[in-house]
Amino acid sequence: VIKNVSFDGYGYSYDLFLKNEFLMRAVLSVPGEHNVLNSAAAVASAIEVGVDKQDIEKAIPTFTGAGRRFERLGVVNNFTVVDDYAHHPKEIEVTLNAAKKLHFNKIWAVFQPFTYSRTAMLLSDFADALSIADNVVLSEIMGSREKNTYNIYSKDLADKIDGCVWFNTFEEIADYVLQNAEENDLVITLGCGDVYKCAKMILEKGEKNNG
Repeated sequence: VIKNVSFDGYGYSYDLFLKNEFLMRAVLSVPGEHNVLNSAAAVASAIEVGVDKQDIEKAIPTFTGAGRRFERLGVVNNFTVVDDYAHHPKEIEVTLNAAKKLHFNKIWAVFQPFTYSRTAMLLSDFADALSIADNVVLSEIMGSREKNTYNIYSKDLADKIDGCVWFNTFEEIADYVLQNAEENDLVITLGCGDVYKCAKMILEKGEKNNG
């Protein structure tokens, strides 16, 4: 049984009881209420196969989630950088709504649109989903296997989002974010292409500037 759930700004902690007896205080390093349930199920499975409860309690905080799924990469200039694979409007909506529940000041969405056809067909849906964030920054569209026969550009998406800006290169995006993101903001890079490189560039350039 899960009791006394608390939220620390990014992850959760809770008391876990087994047959009405206190078992442990579980501390999670990942956000999302679903992960409270997932971790309790993992504990139950581990107890069932005979794992020592002290080992379980030590192991829980070490789980930081799957790669590119709200993956916290680091902190620079007192703002947090996260990377996520979300690339469809619904995925972006879910990710940004989850981010909004965290205790950050402003949410930055750094999005790399993927394929010209998808961007053209879902332009309004992308705009609606990205508008959940407080600030939106776009890279150019990653065409992948396609040619731009749709005559679609990131500027077309940016024009549908209040205050949105776009840049041709990750370096320009990194510089813009470092100049404008503030303390306790959350910067999320989004997309299924290579936008994770932009997240790493933000951290590397920020650390270099501070060094």
